Amino acid sequence: MNEYENIRPPQRLLAFDTATSSLAVAVTEGGRVLAERNIHAERNHSAYLVTAIGDCLEAAGLAKQDLDGIAVGIGPGSYTGIRIAVTTAKTLAWSLRLPVYGVSSLAALALGGWAGSSGQDAAALGELAARRGEEGRRATAGGHWIAPLIDARRGQAYTALFGVTAPGGLPERLEPDAIRLMDGWADELQRQLEQLPPDERPARLWFVGETEKHEAAIAPLIAAFGELVQLVPYELEGAWMGIAGLARSWLPADEVHALEPNYTQLAEAEAKRLRNA
Repeated sequence: MNEYENIRPPQRLLAFDTATSSLAVAVTEGGRVLAERNIHAERNHSAYLVTAIGDCLEAAGLAKQDLDGIAVGIGPGSYTGIRIAVTTAKTLAWSLRLPVYGVSSLAALALGGWAGSSGQDAAALGELAARRGEEGRRATAGGHWIAPLIDARRGQAYTALFGVTAPGGLPERLEPDAIRLMDGWADELQRQLEQLPPDERPARLWFVGETEKHEAAIAPLIAAFGELVQLVPYELEGAWMGIAGLARSWLPADEVHALEPNYTQLAEAEAKRLRNA
């Protein structure tokens, strides 16, 4: 059975993410991005999110009651940021009686960082996301690999791995979201590349997102594979969050009261409490 059978995505979708320092909001209709707002909020998202949503809806010419669904970044990333986004999404979905869709913040970051850097067309990818249930999904180890990074301090990053058949495809997951030591993660990716015959390796391995603090860990990969490895500092943008949300909405919606953030690890305060117990 096709996993998309009898599922149609919401026509008008509000999507937002606050898992990083970037507050990204978008409204989409079908595969088109009607409006977006991007605010570098330094993780002070509670002061801006509701206003940014209102501004985005106004720019799109819609009221909240015109929406058909809500997509929200559930992390991993900033604990406070994720809580703010998920709580806001659940409140809106419950009060407006709308379906809600939890989106991996790393998946949205991977899509936006790769698409912008490789010159992908947002309108074309939005159209593809709007009909992907008809075409199906296929993860690939060819084309390009994308490793999104959100810094988690102490040499760690929230990261995953996605593959895309370039040009003109949508990234598909190859490795799960997790918090990883970057030295070990870079070693693992190098091992995977070395095990592939040269003609089966991806054309590019993109590290996108909060890359600056992890350049030293990635340096051996660059030394081994040269221009195949690309580092792209990137802050998530609303348009790509909207397209990621639309792609996610081809799967069943989340139960509004059961939707939870993906923290990936215990908050530092909780970890300290447990250590001292």
